[in-house]
Amino acid sequence: MNRIDEKFQLLKEKNEKAMISFVTAGDPDLDTTVDLVIAMEKSGADIIELGIPYSDPLADGVTIQQSSTRALKNGAKIAKIMDSVEEIRKKSQVPLVYLVYYNSIFKYGMEKFIGECSDVGIDAVIIPDLPIEERKDIIDVADKYGVYLIPLVAPTSKDRIKAITEDGKGFVYCVSTTGVTGVRQAISTNIEEYMNIVSQYTKMPKALGFGISSAEMAKEFKPYCDAIIVGSAIVKKVAEGKNKEEIIEKVSNFVSGIKDVLKS
Repeated sequence: MNRIDEKFQLLKEKNEKAMISFVTAGDPDLDTTVDLVIAMEKSGADIIELGIPYSDPLADGVTIQQSSTRALKNGAKIAKIMDSVEEIRKKSQVPLVYLVYYNSIFKYGMEKFIGECSDVGIDAVIIPDLPIEERKDIIDVADKYGVYLIPLVAPTSKDRIKAITEDGKGFVYCVSTTGVTGVRQAISTNIEEYMNIVSQYTKMPKALGFGISSAEMAKEFKPYCDAIIVGSAIVKKVAEGKNKEEIIEKVSNFVSGIKDVLKS
């Protein structure tokens, strides 16, 4: 069984919602990324997304765009990120997911990329710019290597939700609002109605992300979903840290605060 399935099964037994945290791999450097993943797991992160830095991340707001720029400047290439995941796997079995833009996979080689994901211990990939009409090839390769492809839906997806989710595995990433990622003070989407619509088309766990920036927001939305995804707010803490120790402390405290409200 995939680590993601195992995690959601365990959390369901404990009546907990999953805390899914995101960091950009290589921001500020890959050594820090390895230590951050271990620290976030200890602080309560149930699943961790690693963003593969990209020069033109269309789905991401300024915070994550800037983190990609820093990571690329510091030499965070896919091969090195794969090496870092191998280091993480020596210390942790936390479910790991790559968030990666399709052009990065295409340039690296689809089969090579997915095969290496399987080899190093990546459980799933999220490809925010992969059109539904063009995903058959990558699903076939992902299935071959036992790597899940996580589907993304948005409030505007509606009649396309069934088609988007039918070949997905692990969980469905429910984008909370239209636009790009980023810290938001409020979300205007009717989350209860939106999650009910998604539930009509899939039994996969629903993970809500984009804009959730505090424990208060996580607490507000947890009744309607199975997981809360926090990205930009964590990446912001990474950017604010003056050194590795301060980054790890800031992020650990923040992740712990989110997880606390998802436990009951």
